Amino acid sequence: MRKDAIFIGVEVKDQFTSDPALGAKLNEVCPVNIFKGTETGVDLVEENLDECVLCGLCYDASPDDAVTVLKLYEDGAPLR
Repeated sequence: MRKDAIFIGVEVKDQFTSDPALGAKLNEVCPVNIFKGTETGVDLVEENLDECVLCGLCYDASPDDAVTVLKLYEDGAPLR
């Protein structure tokens, strides 16, 4: 799953998009509500993508490589 706004793109690998526990956790930790936990997994709130503050809390809350934040203003360079 990849959603691009003007400045930020977010990818959640397909094998994790159907994990409701991960969706709830990401929804809880993201200070700008980019992630929405649902009964069926993880959704992205597209209109909030460019609000990303690059805090990395989504990385801390998810398994390795489950979420990638892309800096579109740097040719899609991933947040490290």
